[in-house]
Amino acid sequence: MGATLLIMAAGMGSRYGGNKQVDGLGPNGEILMEYSIYDAIRAGFDQVVFVIKPGMQEQVAAICGDRVSKKIKVDYAFQDFSSVPSFYKIPEERQKPFGTVHAVLVAKDKIKQPFAVINADDYYGVSAFSTIYPKLQTIKPEGEALIVSYELRNTVSKNGTVTRGICQAENGCLSKVVETFKIQAMPNGEILNLDGGEPGVPLDPLAPISMNFWGFTPWLFGKLEKYFEDFLRGLTPSDIKAECLLPSAVDTLMQSGELKVPMLKTDSVWFGVTYKEDKPLVQADLRDLHAKGVYPATLHE
Repeated sequence: MGATLLIMAAGMGSRYGGNKQVDGLGPNGEILMEYSIYDAIRAGFDQVVFVIKPGMQEQVAAICGDRVSKKIKVDYAFQDFSSVPSFYKIPEERQKPFGTVHAVLVAKDKIKQPFAVINADDYYGVSAFSTIYPKLQTIKPEGEALIVSYELRNTVSKNGTVTRGICQAENGCLSKVVETFKIQAMPNGEILNLDGGEPGVPLDPLAPISMNFWGFTPWLFGKLEKYFEDFLRGLTPSDIKAECLLPSAVDTLMQSGELKVPMLKTDSVWFGVTYKEDKPLVQADLRDLHAKGVYPATLHE
């Protein structure tokens, strides 16, 4: 059995100020998802599906898709309003995609085996992929999923607030995901939740966090379809930015008893670009990883 890597790369990157999914950050212009693909291939994955906006395929193929297709099966899926259920009328003012649940759903016809889901603009680390791959080989075909969790302190930005799914565990399994908004790293080392305004609520820096690194089976697609439809039915015409989020969907399925999610821990350090100011920090981290031999001199071979 193999495994598929689904890369969500259709986000608009509004806080970053552009298409950060295809911004070259490595020493030879490598984009972040090239590192994820490299790590996935050496872990054993045999397919990658890029979920992108229409019009991006030629660019993504030229940057990395055509090259990695020599080592792994490559497919593309498109996240746009054409795949939204017909009963829902798209508000004229809406431009924002419908979120990560919809991103996974648009790839359902491309995936026939256990699969991992990641963000395009995150670096997850070598051991994250080597940890989840063998578990995908033994995952139950129905009613089970996986999550790779990270420590909160390793997932915040010094340059602004972030949204994170804070995880709670019971007997080695995920018991709840709390989508937490406006998390800010402070100069004194504290991490605060500023969603309710100043002075903020302190958060545990070691709290396990969902960075949207999940493991699923195709069974999940049917559950997500219903969840997405229920989400759309609950929207009002003024909800032009609401997103249907994967952590919330997983949490709902767990609370109903339909899904069990073993938690996997990794010693990998996460980093990513949420804001433009994050870019030089990520570039420095990637140069260091190449210098240490974690990656070859270039991924463009």
